[in-house]
Amino acid sequence: MRTTDPTEPLLEERARRIVEATIELAEEGGFEAVRLRDVAARAEVAMGTLYRRFRSKEDLLVAALELETRALEDRVRRRPPKGARAGERAVGFFEITTRGMVRRSDLSRAMLKAAAAGEPALAEKVEIFHDMMLRMIVGALRGEPLAAGDRAISDRERLLGEVLNHVWFALMVGWSGGLQTPASVNERMRASVELILPEAGAPP
Repeated sequence: MRTTDPTEPLLEERARRIVEATIELAEEGGFEAVRLRDVAARAEVAMGTLYRRFRSKEDLLVAALELETRALEDRVRRRPPKGARAGERAVGFFEITTRGMVRRSDLSRAMLKAAAAGEPALAEKVEIFHDMMLRMIVGALRGEPLAAGDRAISDRERLLGEVLNHVWFALMVGWSGGLQTPASVNERMRASVELILPEAGAPP
């Protein structure tokens, strides 16, 4: 069971440098470019410092995914998806998120590969990412971003958010492997929202 509150600060200063170096390397060359020694050198930390905070390349990339998702959360809070109905706003949120991921394709493929690896040791950290996504989806359905620390999500909101998040995540993993295009991800997310919210996006 995850014990970390997704609204809590993620990293102290040296750990943040390590994760930011990971992001830079992944942007330059994808998953294979994230080598622990190169990350340590880019972050200007000793290997022992890195290993005390991160166990593997996948651990680094999942931490990068969390950092990037927190940045997305800030952007969505400042500029929430528009729309008169819950479904419209949900579709808008996924379009914003997909566009941001595709824009930095090498980094996104590396982060998705790490998050989808199914490593038990990383399950709690991957859950933090999915919990942040859930909160943003619920905020889009409500038409107002959830306040920091607000845990009052109804069972129906949770179910709707989790189903939509799982569909989107699976589609993005497919995109990372060349099975989907950005356009097909958006089309399938729109169809999924319409199936789950058949009344043209009636509020949950």
